[in-house]
Amino acid sequence: MTLKPHRKTDAFTNIRELIKVKLVEQTVPSITVAVAKNGITVWEEGFGWADKENRVPADEHTLYSLASITKPITATGLMILKEQGRLELDKPVNDYLGEQKIKAGVGDQKDATVRRVANHSSGLPLHCQFFYEDEPHIPPAFEETIRRYGNIVAVPGERYRYCNLGYGVLDYIISRISGKSYPDYIREEVLHPLGMTGAYVNIGEEHEGQHAIRYGIDGHPIPFYDFDHRGASAVYSSAHELLRFGMFHLKNHLQDQKPILTDENIDEMQRPTMKIKDNAGYGIGWEISKQTGYTVVSHDGAMGGVATQLVLVPSESLAVVVLCNSRQYALTSLIVKEILSVMLPGYKKGAKEEGNQEPTEFKPSPGVIGKWSGLVHTYKEDIPLSLLIEDSGDIHVKLGDQLTTPLDDTRFQDGYIKGSFSADIGTEDSNRLPYNLHLVLKPRNKVLNGSVISISLQGKRPGNALSYWAELRKDN
Repeated sequence: MTLKPHRKTDAFTNIRELIKVKLVEQTVPSITVAVAKNGITVWEEGFGWADKENRVPADEHTLYSLASITKPITATGLMILKEQGRLELDKPVNDYLGEQKIKAGVGDQKDATVRRVANHSSGLPLHCQFFYEDEPHIPPAFEETIRRYGNIVAVPGERYRYCNLGYGVLDYIISRISGKSYPDYIREEVLHPLGMTGAYVNIGEEHEGQHAIRYGIDGHPIPFYDFDHRGASAVYSSAHELLRFGMFHLKNHLQDQKPILTDENIDEMQRPTMKIKDNAGYGIGWEISKQTGYTVVSHDGAMGGVATQLVLVPSESLAVVVLCNSRQYALTSLIVKEILSVMLPGYKKGAKEEGNQEPTEFKPSPGVIGKWSGLVHTYKEDIPLSLLIEDSGDIHVKLGDQLTTPLDDTRFQDGYIKGSFSADIGTEDSNRLPYNLHLVLKPRNKVLNGSVISISLQGKRPGNALSYWAELRKDN
C-alpha cells in the first residue's frame, strides 16, 4: 500500500470520523494518532482537547504521559549499556545494585537476572505507587523502595508477572552504571539521538502548557503524580516523536537519527524469552504477539488519565501510535485495530485473542484442606497470618490479632490460590489510601507462599498496589 504523507489521508477518513464520534459519546478529552510506513509518516493528527479548561487543542506535537510505553524506552537505554560491554543481561541483577539487594522469599536471588527483570519473569511482585503534587508524600530513595518491596515472591523464570518495580530497578541500574540520573541518561542517550528532543522523563515547569492534562474517570484533571518506578512509567512524548522511536525499532535508519543500537540488539529486544500466553511473549521491553498472521511488536500504557499504544509490524515496516489523556484503553485499542485493518492486507480486526488461564472455582485438593499458619513480612514487622481452608472451598483468613474474615472472590488461577479480604497491613505506604488485601499464594510441597497485596480501592485518582512476602505451613 502506497500513501503520501498527509494530515488527512483519504485512507483514514472513516477512522477520523470514528474518533470524532467516540470523543463525544465517551466524553474523552483527546486522542492523537500517528502512522508511518517504510520510514515515512503517512498520517498524524490530534483530536479534542489537551487541556479542556484552557481550551488547548491536541495535535501531533502535544506531549502525553506514556505510562508503560516508558518500558521499551528504558530497555533501549539498558541495551546501550549492554552494547558498550558495561552490563550483561544474564548476570544476576544484584551484581549491579549497591548495598541494598533483591531478596528471595522463594527460589534463589542469583536467578533473578537482568534479562528476567526485563522480561517480567524475575519473581518480583506486583507494584505501583503514586505520589501526588498536592499531598505531602514524595518518592523515597530507591534503595528504600528495594528494602521495602524488593522481595522475590515466585521462583525466577517460573512465570510471567508484569512488574513496574522491575523497571524501577532497571532505571536505578542505568543510573548506577552510567553515573547520570535516569532522566538525564534517557534524554541524552536515547531521546535526543533519535530526534525526540521534545520528550522528557516527567514534566517540569518549563513544559507548562505543552502537555496533555491527565483526566480522571470523573472528567476532572488529576493532579500531577510521580512514581517510585520512573523507568516503568514516567516518560512524556508526543505522537510525532514517539513514532520516530517506533521507526528506529523497525530499523528504518532515518538520516537524522543516530544508530544508538545495532540491528542485532534491536532484534534481541524483540525476541520473546518469556511466554505470556499461547500467542504472545515478552522480550526486552516489548511484547511480541501473533495477530492474524502478522508478528506484532508492541507496548501499551494504562494508568490514571492515560491510555497509550505503540504498535510495530516489522514485516510491513509499519508503526502506529495512539495516545489518549484519559484511561480509555478499549478506545485506543479499537483505533489501533481500525488502523491495522486499513494498512495490513488480510488483518482481521475482530479476531479473538488468546488469554491467560481463566480463573476456575476453587476446589481444594486434599493436601491443602486444613489449617495453615505463617507470617506476612512487611518492611515494618512480621505479622502472623492463618488460613482455614475447608473442603467446600471456603477460606477463612486471620491477620495478626484482627477478626477472622471470609476470603472473598476465592479462585484458582495460573496455579495460585487467590482472593481478597479486609484488614489492616499496618504500613504507612499502604495506609495512605483505603484498600483491600489480596492473597496470591501457590501450593508448594506442604507450603503456601506468595504475596499479600494491598490494592487501593477504586477512586478518582490512580491507587497503589504494594506487595508483601508471605509463607504459611500446614498445622499438624
